[in-house]
Amino acid sequence: MTIGIIGAMREEIVPLLALYKEYESMEIAGNVYYKIAYKGANIIVAYSKIGKVHAAISATTMILRFGCEKIIFSGVAGGLAKGLNVGDLLLATKLCQHDVDITAFGHAKGFIPEGKLFYESDKYLCDKAKEVAKDMNLSIKEGVVASGDQFIANQQIKDSIVKEFDAIAVEMEGASVACVCDNFKIPYCIFRSISDSADGEASQSFDEFLESSAKISAHFVYKLVDKISL
Repeated sequence: MTIGIIGAMREEIVPLLALYKEYESMEIAGNVYYKIAYKGANIIVAYSKIGKVHAAISATTMILRFGCEKIIFSGVAGGLAKGLNVGDLLLATKLCQHDVDITAFGHAKGFIPEGKLFYESDKYLCDKAKEVAKDMNLSIKEGVVASGDQFIANQQIKDSIVKEFDAIAVEMEGASVACVCDNFKIPYCIFRSISDSADGEASQSFDEFLESSAKISAHFVYKLVDKISL
């Protein structure tokens, strides 16, 4: 089995590489991919760089170049729902693109013709993630995650995303990975750790909690790979 693991930033994959310790690296299309042999499985790790386009390139490369059969996106996100705190673990049940807007043509916000408004995560991988959370005695939240090429630090925008998509968190890559995987029929799971509250203090809290939140995600994904590679 070949499993792909993507983070958006270097800080999001460094803790994971530290857990695996041994890997080889290769550069493809301006990005570095790390190949790990682990318990009979091949694991491909990369940080895509920030944004939907970069994440889509990395997901496509993992599928077409490395033959990844499952893809996990691990990283941080801004919390939208009340009760979500920094460090909380989050599993995306569905993903959407909050910054897509062709409502002038009568389409729902976030929808692209011949595409989908919401992309649903793989049930098997999500169930395994919930098993890992139980094994680790961790609470994990579930819900809609909205992706867009914006760092949300404005209460008005935050409120509009919640109202439009019933989203509980916002980030900049997940829905594009979901779209790629859906088109290639590859099971995927988008897992996040909350780093900020997507409000007026978002930039400050993001910088402060990025490292600790990324470590939480990395440790969880390490355990998840153990679970699905058995």
